[in-house]
Amino acid sequence: MSLKPKELDFDKTWRRLKETVSDVIKLHNVKRMTWNDRFSDVYFICVAIPDNYSDRLYDETKEFLEFHVKELHQNVLSNEDRLLQCYEENWSKYSQGATYMDFLYRYLNEHLRKLSEADRNFGAFPFELLDEQRMDIGELALDIWKKHMIKPMKKNLQQLLLTEIQRDRRGEGTTNNMLHSVINSLVEVERYKSKNQLKLYQDVFEIQFLEETGKHYKQEASYLLEILNCSQYMERVLQYLQEENLRSHKFLHHTSYAKVQHECGQRMVADLLGFLNTECHQMVGEERLEDLSRMYQLLKSVPDGIKHMTKELEDHIKETGLGQLRGLKEENMPMQFVEAVLSLHQKYSEMIKGTFAGDSAFEKSLDKACASVVNHRIQGKLPCRSPELLAKYCDSFLKKSSKGTTESELEDKLDQCILVFRYLDDKDVFQRFYARMLARRLIHAAYTSMYAEESMINKLKKACGYEFTVKLHRMYMDMGVCEDLNSKFSDFLTKQNVELGINFFINVLTTGSWPFGPPKTPSTFALPQELEKSVQMFEGYYKDKFPGRRLTWLHHLATAELKLSHLKKSYIVTVSTFQMGILLLFNTEDSLPFSDIQTCTQINDKECARNVQSLVDVKLIEQEPEGNIVPNTILRLNFNYSNKRTKFKISAAIQKETPQEVEQTHVAVEEDRKLYLQAAIVRIMKARKKLKHNILIQEVISQAMARFAPSVSMIKKCIEALIDKQYIERTGATDEYAYVA
Repeated sequence: MSLKPKELDFDKTWRRLKETVSDVIKLHNVKRMTWNDRFSDVYFICVAIPDNYSDRLYDETKEFLEFHVKELHQNVLSNEDRLLQCYEENWSKYSQGATYMDFLYRYLNEHLRKLSEADRNFGAFPFELLDEQRMDIGELALDIWKKHMIKPMKKNLQQLLLTEIQRDRRGEGTTNNMLHSVINSLVEVERYKSKNQLKLYQDVFEIQFLEETGKHYKQEASYLLEILNCSQYMERVLQYLQEENLRSHKFLHHTSYAKVQHECGQRMVADLLGFLNTECHQMVGEERLEDLSRMYQLLKSVPDGIKHMTKELEDHIKETGLGQLRGLKEENMPMQFVEAVLSLHQKYSEMIKGTFAGDSAFEKSLDKACASVVNHRIQGKLPCRSPELLAKYCDSFLKKSSKGTTESELEDKLDQCILVFRYLDDKDVFQRFYARMLARRLIHAAYTSMYAEESMINKLKKACGYEFTVKLHRMYMDMGVCEDLNSKFSDFLTKQNVELGINFFINVLTTGSWPFGPPKTPSTFALPQELEKSVQMFEGYYKDKFPGRRLTWLHHLATAELKLSHLKKSYIVTVSTFQMGILLLFNTEDSLPFSDIQTCTQINDKECARNVQSLVDVKLIEQEPEGNIVPNTILRLNFNYSNKRTKFKISAAIQKETPQEVEQTHVAVEEDRKLYLQAAIVRIMKARKKLKHNILIQEVISQAMARFAPSVSMIKKCIEALIDKQYIERTGATDEYAYVA
């Protein structure tokens, strides 16, 4: 067949085409040959010469479709008893027929004179003609259905659809597919639009449907509250919400799902928020998890709905935790304290995961409650004991005495300690106590493993930053350096062909990194003859190797191992340096007066008496007469001493924290805080040059919070101190400071 344009009789061609179009729109059978011929007719109408008839074909088709839809409209109205069913049947045929027609008229759609993008954008045609000019036949068919079927029946369709859905809510039978098809037709007829595709759906159905849904569930909520308690009410509401969600998926457009849930929730939950919040207190207090889970599911979609729940949970966890702390006993308090906090955190973490789906708002409440418990001051104005207790707990399992702990168990314990540590406000207090205990473990080789020590330092570093752990890390590093230094000193002695006669190990500690120095009341000490050569050789070696450094001996921290050979069997005992000096005097004498011991060792009265008393207490030495040790007290070796263990240590070698040392630690922390705050103020003022008082206070607090919670009064004192030191000054403006360059 030739595709060359030709003259044709439009009326005759249209009569043939109209007959086929009528069959297509009514879904009658059309033979393949007829379909192909009509397809060709459309083509030749559009390219006819001398003038094509595309505009006339468009107008005739439009007129035909309008007449057809009006007939269908009358048919639907005549079936008043089954109007929705009749509408749906006609729509199903018509929409499918319109799709086939669109394909039949494909050439017209492509070649009919249309507006270009420029015409649309710059107004080449009147606005009222724009939509019609751009429509293809499929779009035109749907538009005609909207104008001549839906709009005249708007009220009828709306009322019947709402009635059918209400019947479904009551559990009465309805045809799901029919309802969905009718409602979906309100969307389908405007699918060709680029904007506002859902406007007809909303105007005809959705707005009124949501309004009726709200009224229905408001009445239902009022009725349920009269016959059910809160627990039963929430259970029923969740059931209704689930049913309404399923109903939405069966009948409505997907954009309505969330709107329906919101409307139901608004009427049955949000409007009754006060009632639910009142019931929440008792549910949280009794930990009724099923009820709390239901309440969370209902309130989570309401703006600020769970705010009251989170506060109630926070108060409950705090009250529970403080109750546990009040039951702590002084004996083994560090372990009781940490385990109480961990059990509290674990219990309510699991509760939040299971009951509140791990909601971050509830996790924040748990964190706030745990922080309140951890930082609670048991004894009013006295400093919070939590940092000290946590440090002692860490020390208890990091010490060598903790047996039967595997590496993985140790790592778990470290993680648990960090969990509690994160809640501490006074992290700097913990750092002080932890540093003292770490120092004792390192110096006396009383650690479980160096790997565990390093792991804990790294975890603290990750939690608080490098500055927080720099001294701890240097302490750890010093021990590795000491190993190397002693190895090289041993090689030096070998090359010099020198025999010391004893095993001699030195720990050289970096000044400023370790949390102790000479005691406040230092005691002199005359080195025993057995040690003089070793000390002199090491001092000479160290001075040659590091000419610019100076050694200060901390005899009160050193320990020694002595072999006791004067008894029936030999013993090896670990003692302090002072105890060693005292015992070595008995190499030549069986008994000595206390005054001679003090003279020979040069240890001051109080320290010498304490060390002698420790030897008397373990019965290595006997005193005569008994009682307080005075200058004329006679001390003699106990040749009848026996012990089940052949290797032991005297506990005085490692002193426990005394109340005075604890107090000194807190005093030292206060001094460190003042310096830290002053440094922070100077940094801030140097960067900002001028700053108002309140803003400066807030800036300082935000910088210090990682280490401790500073009081405003302390910050004010630091500001005054810096003004006196002329780092900052007051300006002429009220409550304003300026940096002095």
